[in-house]
Amino acid sequence: MAQEKKIKWGFIGCGEVTEKKSGPAFGKVPGSSVVAVMSRNPERARSYAERHSISRWYTDAQLLLDDPEVNAVYIATPPSSHATYAIMAMKSGKPVYVEKPLAATYEECLRVNRVSQQTGVPCFVAYYRRYLPYFQKVKELVCAGTIGKVVGVQIRFAVPPRDLDYNRTQLPWRVQRDIAGGGYFYDLAPHQLDLLQELFGPITRVHGFCSNRAGLYETEDTVSASFQFSDGLPGSGTWCFCAHDSARTDRIQIIGDHGQICFSVFTYDPIELFTENGLDTLEIPNPPHVQMPLIQQVVEHLQGLSICQLDSVSATSVNWVMDKILGKL
Repeated sequence: MAQEKKIKWGFIGCGEVTEKKSGPAFGKVPGSSVVAVMSRNPERARSYAERHSISRWYTDAQLLLDDPEVNAVYIATPPSSHATYAIMAMKSGKPVYVEKPLAATYEECLRVNRVSQQTGVPCFVAYYRRYLPYFQKVKELVCAGTIGKVVGVQIRFAVPPRDLDYNRTQLPWRVQRDIAGGGYFYDLAPHQLDLLQELFGPITRVHGFCSNRAGLYETEDTVSASFQFSDGLPGSGTWCFCAHDSARTDRIQIIGDHGQICFSVFTYDPIELFTENGLDTLEIPNPPHVQMPLIQQVVEHLQGLSICQLDSVSATSVNWVMDKILGKL
């Protein structure tokens, strides 16, 4: 048997998401390892490399891309630089795995797709919830017709402001439009919208209303939207990032003509299944490194062992929906 290709990753960015959600998984998947890391902050790059036993660190992305041992790239920077780094990597002939959302705008997603098509180099996106057991169970229930025909979908999400939201001199990058593409909506809603499109197909019609109610930062803190999937299924969503703690909500409701499924996206509360038999609650554990199932799929794709369909084209529709909701299109 021919020896499997070894996937040797270089990280561009080494922030919080790489510490547990994703970073360790790259070294635990068979045939995969991390050989280099880059941050513009030399102390951060060196510290991350030392703590995670990575042999080389850089402060220049091009130097990492020029490293002959690196044959795949993980981009874990804020969205404003996703497209630039992804295009640089693909033009260097190195496949890319990029954090969500794919880019800060729908137009930038199209640029990434064009370069991937032109170069033949794949670009994958970290909508890892598609592959987690918790959400696989939701998909199984829907596909099995457990609640009958699905007739409606609702997203409800509300959280209080974070402590840093009150610091006007040093606001989090996630509420700075030029870095994040929008506010917290642009950071969190992608996972919800991607999951729903994975379940029900593409959203083809959407209308949104956004507002800034608390005045803590310039980007939107309250969003409402109505949308429709390609088969006519209607859906709606509300997102509030300045709610009182008593209003804290993380819930998606899938309504069928014979029951409903309710689940969370970020807290992984037990799945609630309502049918004519009453209420069943399902506790589905996820792995400690939540991106690991998807990273394994990506690695196996690059080794020629399987096909991972969560590429940049698959992820682009999420940006289109968000940009329509925010009035960017």
